[in-house]
Amino acid sequence: MESLGLETWTEDQMRSIDRMLNPRSIAIVGASDKAGYGGRLMKAVLKSKDRVKIYPVNPNHKKIAGLKAYKSVSELPEAPDLVGIVVPYDKVLDVLKECHEKKAGSAIIISAGFAERGTDSGLRLERQIGAFARESGLRVTGPNCLGLANVRSDIWVTASSRTLGGLTGHIALVCQSGATAFGPFLLRAVDAGIGLSHIISTGNEADLDFSDFARYLIDDEGTRVIAGFVEGFRDVRKFVAVAELAAQRGKPIVLIKIGRSESGARAARSHTAALTGSDAFYETVFKQYGVIRVQDYDELLEIAHLLATSRKPEKPGIAVVSHSGGISSLTADMLGAAGLKLPSLSERARDGINGILKDFGSAANPADVTGFARGDDFPQIMDYLINEPDVGTLVIASAGAGNQIDHVVDLGKRTKKNVAFFWTGSRGDDTTLPKLKSSGIPIFYSPQRLAHGLKSLVDYHAWREHRLAGGSGRTPALTPQQEATLERLRGLGHESLSEKESKLLIADWGIPVTRELPARSAGVAVDAAQLLGYPVALKVDSADILHKTEAGVVRLRLRSAEEVRTAYDVIMANAAANAPNATIEGVLVQEMVPGGVEVIVGIKYDDQLGPMLLFGSGGIMVEVYNDVTLRHCPITRSEALDMIAEVKGSKLLRGFRGKAPADVDALADTLVRVSQMAVHLEGHLAELDINPLMVLPAGHGVKAVDALVVLKSQGPPHLL
Repeated sequence: MESLGLETWTEDQMRSIDRMLNPRSIAIVGASDKAGYGGRLMKAVLKSKDRVKIYPVNPNHKKIAGLKAYKSVSELPEAPDLVGIVVPYDKVLDVLKECHEKKAGSAIIISAGFAERGTDSGLRLERQIGAFARESGLRVTGPNCLGLANVRSDIWVTASSRTLGGLTGHIALVCQSGATAFGPFLLRAVDAGIGLSHIISTGNEADLDFSDFARYLIDDEGTRVIAGFVEGFRDVRKFVAVAELAAQRGKPIVLIKIGRSESGARAARSHTAALTGSDAFYETVFKQYGVIRVQDYDELLEIAHLLATSRKPEKPGIAVVSHSGGISSLTADMLGAAGLKLPSLSERARDGINGILKDFGSAANPADVTGFARGDDFPQIMDYLINEPDVGTLVIASAGAGNQIDHVVDLGKRTKKNVAFFWTGSRGDDTTLPKLKSSGIPIFYSPQRLAHGLKSLVDYHAWREHRLAGGSGRTPALTPQQEATLERLRGLGHESLSEKESKLLIADWGIPVTRELPARSAGVAVDAAQLLGYPVALKVDSADILHKTEAGVVRLRLRSAEEVRTAYDVIMANAAANAPNATIEGVLVQEMVPGGVEVIVGIKYDDQLGPMLLFGSGGIMVEVYNDVTLRHCPITRSEALDMIAEVKGSKLLRGFRGKAPADVDALADTLVRVSQMAVHLEGHLAELDINPLMVLPAGHGVKAVDALVVLKSQGPPHLL
């Protein structure tokens, strides 16, 4: 297997999925020739009886649909490649054990009544099924699914009543919802003339999940795009690994991700937690690993079709031609709003098109060619546009009048650049539209979706080049010093670490921290200040007061012994007033860090996605402006530099109004180290804020002025 953590997938697992998707023999346990799931599954499977051996299993019948029925799987004359199971939920595990004894290759569990019921017994039984599948090697999709279809081979193992064949293509569809896969997706694909290679419903995913099937499909030569409909991922590492491999192979993943819940509304102990939510995390992970997120069925199919039928654009520029000035202008506006460029035409193209149009239309980009869009001169007009050196894609916006479609289809065959069609006519057109659909040229029905699709195409290939050049993030093993620090902090017995404890922790991951000394009296604080050198800062030393500024327990830029004494007394009084039950260890006397740019670096963990890194403008205003960006951990140095560039406050880092540039290189290295720390402490760390992290002038590094570590709530810290 490849690297990138892909040892998760074994050859046996891939072989089992292959037998599921390319079966030579299928047994249906619970088969019937009556209405219902067993009857529909049997009817669908019979479509391939000339190529696949079909074995109905039902002890109450001697024959089903003219085929011999068997009382049990054990009585079958051979070990089937695939077993479809439609029996009461409490009988499923027994059937699986019998299938394993028979050495069946794989199973689809149509039966429902498991975790989706919301009962402990249903969840427990589902987990038992998953455990049995993994331990036995009899891999399973479902339960509570509608099955799957190898559309390319016209093999339909589904309990859906829809088994439409004849329209094959290069898009594999993997859905957690079977009704969605064999309902709106299938119907819309047929209506739009978009071919599919596979349809797979995964249901409750007791065993195989979206990532497992996606991993298999990456190796499938006939699949160019993996499309999906998911609510969540059971294992983010599998998803990230498969997304990275898909990027290596150049196979885009297009997803509808439902469940846009926000966790940011919960009470948050750190700035990082307050600034993030679960959907923001998903958006980040998709962007980071090149996954294209869409919002509805049609958009998924249209963009997947565009990616499956289009080459990498030679240039990002778009040319638009239409019979209507209004249509071409609106299309150009939508493309421009999406961030796409419509380059001006060269003199050669303008003169050539004007020579055809005479005094009609507009020889520009977008081009309004009026009635010439339906004539024999249209191919020459399209050639002028698509052959422009800065154009990678030509868009025809039209209703396909005259013999225009023939010309467009011919262009699609002879050009090495991309061609897309914005259809402005009736979707019920039964004359020219079917010819356009059958050509494989991607069709869009709104300028907004056209723009989003073309932007996705351009961005995907640009992202892939950048990603491959930057490599993948890796996390080194813990050093002896880091292990010793974890052991030393074990058993602290509180979830939030004090600033002193927090800095001890991050320092061992290579994050520079301020020089500071603890003090339990005003006199000791003065002595500490003299040792450090004025000016200094005083902060309360307590694990129980997380937001020190709000509690009035921070004093900055103290320049004398008198100021230090006064500050100490004020801090202790404010601490007692604002947090009377807090444990106070005195104060920390810290060096002031002048001449730097304040930024925030944080870690937050998502239940499904794992460790996330936050970077943004620092100080107390971070929550006001929300000038932050996110990445899934670990990150590469290239990704660290991208994060820095994405934040508006990065202008200050580059040097602003005569100030010297900041040490961006040191900041990038720090972001990488914090991301590695996040991976090391997963399961034990809940949140981390380094706010502010001072980025000093170029060549002078960075320094953490304040830090807050919150451990995962689990009684006494398990790791620390």
